[in-house]
Amino acid sequence: MGGPTAMLRPEEEKMFEGQPRGFPFGDFDLEDVMLPEGEDMGIPSDTDEDNQEEEISSESGFGNVLVVDNLPQVGPEKYEKLTAILTKILSGSGRIREGGLFHPVDEASKMSKGYAFVEYENVEQARAAQAALNGYQLDKAHKFAACLYDEFERLAKVPDAYEEPGERVFTPGENLLDWLTDKRGRDQFVLRYGDESEVCWNDAAKQQEESVYKRSFWTEAFVEWSPRGSMLATVHRQGVALWGGKSFERLQRVGHPNVQSLLFSPCEKYMLTFSEFPAGPQGRPHFLAIVWEIRTGKRLRTFDGPHEEYAVGAMARPDRGMRWPAFRWSGGGDAPVLLAHMKANAISVYQAPEMTMLDKRSIKMENVQDWEWSPAAPDATLAAYQAEQGNLPARVVIMKLPSREELRQKNLFSVAGITMTWHPQGDYLAVQVDKWTKTKKSTTTNFELFSLREKDCPIDMLELANKSEKIQQFAWEPRGSRFALLHGDGSRPTVSIYNMKDNKSSARGVTLLHTMTNKQCTSLHCLNRLHMPTLQGGHNGVVEFWDCEEMTLLSAGEHFMAQEVAWDPTGRYVATIVNAAAAMENGFQIWSFSGQPLYKTAHDRFFQLNWRPRPPSLLSEEKQKEIVKSLRKYSKRYEEEDEALLAQADTEFLAEREKQLSEWRNWLAAKKAAVEEREAFAREQLGNRVSAHEEFVIQQVEVSVVLDVKEEPAQKL
Repeated sequence: MGGPTAMLRPEEEKMFEGQPRGFPFGDFDLEDVMLPEGEDMGIPSDTDEDNQEEEISSESGFGNVLVVDNLPQVGPEKYEKLTAILTKILSGSGRIREGGLFHPVDEASKMSKGYAFVEYENVEQARAAQAALNGYQLDKAHKFAACLYDEFERLAKVPDAYEEPGERVFTPGENLLDWLTDKRGRDQFVLRYGDESEVCWNDAAKQQEESVYKRSFWTEAFVEWSPRGSMLATVHRQGVALWGGKSFERLQRVGHPNVQSLLFSPCEKYMLTFSEFPAGPQGRPHFLAIVWEIRTGKRLRTFDGPHEEYAVGAMARPDRGMRWPAFRWSGGGDAPVLLAHMKANAISVYQAPEMTMLDKRSIKMENVQDWEWSPAAPDATLAAYQAEQGNLPARVVIMKLPSREELRQKNLFSVAGITMTWHPQGDYLAVQVDKWTKTKKSTTTNFELFSLREKDCPIDMLELANKSEKIQQFAWEPRGSRFALLHGDGSRPTVSIYNMKDNKSSARGVTLLHTMTNKQCTSLHCLNRLHMPTLQGGHNGVVEFWDCEEMTLLSAGEHFMAQEVAWDPTGRYVATIVNAAAAMENGFQIWSFSGQPLYKTAHDRFFQLNWRPRPPSLLSEEKQKEIVKSLRKYSKRYEEEDEALLAQADTEFLAEREKQLSEWRNWLAAKKAAVEEREAFAREQLGNRVSAHEEFVIQQVEVSVVLDVKEEPAQKL
């Protein structure tokens, strides 16, 4: 290409018509603008790690081919049957191309060679199949070893001679509980809005949130805290990443393409990731669930295949898929960590970390429809519901694992449906029983209330005055023995508050404490102890805060179009939320436990506000009760500390404002000095001519000149 004065041919000028002047830039040299090899302009990348594994290359054209080894070696009489079985298994995680399964046979012995090549429709399906099939147990003697074809190239580079690795220096990680050391005892929450994800302190004293960490495009779907708040999970197309510490460094990442849901174990040692695939030509949706050990990132077990085996009872969707979560972790504490799922007439339970089936057999339960783990129990305890079958009545059973001891069971008749709700501390189990009337045209409702901490686990029954009233919501008090019911038809239901103990004698027995009728209420949200806000319906977003000890209305406020309510883990503050499902007013508002509005923040396309959970207290129940009784003695000291912190915050604010004002004054003085210096230089160089422009008058004049006039006769139409 020529220099800057190079002329273009007429056809080239037409080609580049409309481009900037000088295009195609004859003096342009590509080498002048190319970056040096390895240069990243100082922008760090999440994927730039020294120890990162080499990415699998698909340049060979076989990126969608999977090699499956450790297959049975069979003769001609069993070859076709084995190939049909392999086709069924291998197509469970992806669609195989026509003629895409190659199961070679040894020409001399006529025996299959014990491996197969599988060609899927795309690379993503091949990787998903590799994740699902590697380690698949076909029978006692054959366990699949699945590997991508392109990965052989990487394995071929491994030297034959052993090379001793160099010494690696241990670098301690950040404290995952650093946020608990905040001197002011503040809580954190994570926000997700637009393309941003942000972790903030809830600074109620300053009536604003304080940003801790903010990042764009941190997740592609949602974020979720671990049960004890140690880690934050972000979801991506490739899998899940876990972050923690003061600077939110990446702790772990696991590969699960197109992951859709995740579930932590309460002890934060294990995590289950889940994805499902749409129905194929046979109309059978498939799923993939993987259990991981969080510390090492090791895959412990894989569940995959069609939904039919797992979509049973309450877990079945109308489209023949299974509801989430069909897999559930047992409660925390010192009990063994168990994972369970339901199938036809049984519940299968697996124990971590081996993830083998408990006692090598499922728990047989005829016509089981639903089950729930106790959220907090010294031993793993589950409650299960078995529907009526023939002359056998329906049954609710509470069982302790791993001993399989039945703690209590209750037979029920004419059952239309059951809903089980555990107390957050595992003290009680509420079973809402909807029963058919004699005509089978309507139902009545009553509650069976199990007291797990009492001897022999006694059962109390609660019936409303109007048995046919619809139960809209049941809510336990997180710490205590009270519960609330939202019941009634129409837009103005009734709120009733009960206690599992008699207020005067503290003896067991369900007692009605208070009833609020004709409330335009849509949901109840109970706090740890005395206060219970009710979020009213409609677009008004009216929030009422009630003291359940004195049964008095503390305050009422309004958050227009509010859809969600979320208490912080300490019960001191509550957030009302308007998410992106609403076309306007997106954002959140923070309130005190007594209903005082503190601050409100608006964000366009607001998706999530999740409070950061706190780990269980290290204090015993007796010590906690002692602190509650002596709260006034402690509160004085902490009030003084709060005042000192606020005074310090005011001092810091004033110092920062004074610093900014000083910087502004220095900047202004520097600008004035520069102007004076320029004027002095102009006077020195030009003398009296500096002000010569003041002697002239500038006028703007427009002159019109007629260059030519031409007359032509108009053509007749």
